[in-house]
Amino acid sequence: MSAALEEDKRKVTTHRLKEMKSRGEKISMLTAYDYSMATIIDQAGMDVILVGDSASNVMAGNITTLPMTLDQIIYHGTSVMKAVKRALVVVDMPFGSCSGNPYKSLDAAIRIMKETGADTLKIEGGEEIIEDIKIIIKAGIPVMGHLGLMPQSINKYGTYNVRAKEKAEADKLISDALLLESVGCYAITLEKIPAELAGEVTSKLSIPTIGIGAGPKVDGQVLVMHDMLGINKDFSPKFLRRYEDLHTVITKAVQNYIKDVKKQDFPNEHESY
Repeated sequence: MSAALEEDKRKVTTHRLKEMKSRGEKISMLTAYDYSMATIIDQAGMDVILVGDSASNVMAGNITTLPMTLDQIIYHGTSVMKAVKRALVVVDMPFGSCSGNPYKSLDAAIRIMKETGADTLKIEGGEEIIEDIKIIIKAGIPVMGHLGLMPQSINKYGTYNVRAKEKAEADKLISDALLLESVGCYAITLEKIPAELAGEVTSKLSIPTIGIGAGPKVDGQVLVMHDMLGINKDFSPKFLRRYEDLHTVITKAVQNYIKDVKKQDFPNEHESY
């Protein structure tokens, strides 16, 4: 077996992501929320699986990510961890679980790690919650940062428009990214910011950047699985590329099943005991 194949089978770790950045290998990341889909995504060779609080939208039907609870993210994280053998599994800390009370945040982080068995956490925010992030990392828990558009702050923004287009916000984002690196974050997600800014941040950091709507000059890319597979037809931002139209595929399969049941074609004699 070649060295390349052996390398691909190794468990992905935070250290491996830094190695990938150093050699210019792009990092693939996709969300998953359940055992069956996580099995498929992991076996396909995904580098990182994110148990995102986007489950609030695509799994529970909420308008925002804010309703996601600690118990719910732990449920999804536990389901995913039962499936994954190779990918690095990152679990989002949900809204309210990391919000300026470091020891309360640490308790929530420990719960997620102990009860799910996940590899790392992802936390939205920069300077405002840096003491929380520092104490979580000090406790031995790896943290991926998240800057730019932060869905947990959507009520503050009032819009899902591109962030950091103005100099003041762009300067703060760069400052926050450097701060997150300095306290020990192993990577940072950059969401919906100008491509040139994302490239500038990426060039200033020794840790990897993962983009969503942040252009090609980052170290990796992440999408929501339901969006990328075309299960969700109602969400069509500029940055989304649909790799399949599963909404149509599943609809046709369900309609054919209904038709066969109605005309008594299913089950037939070969499908009966």
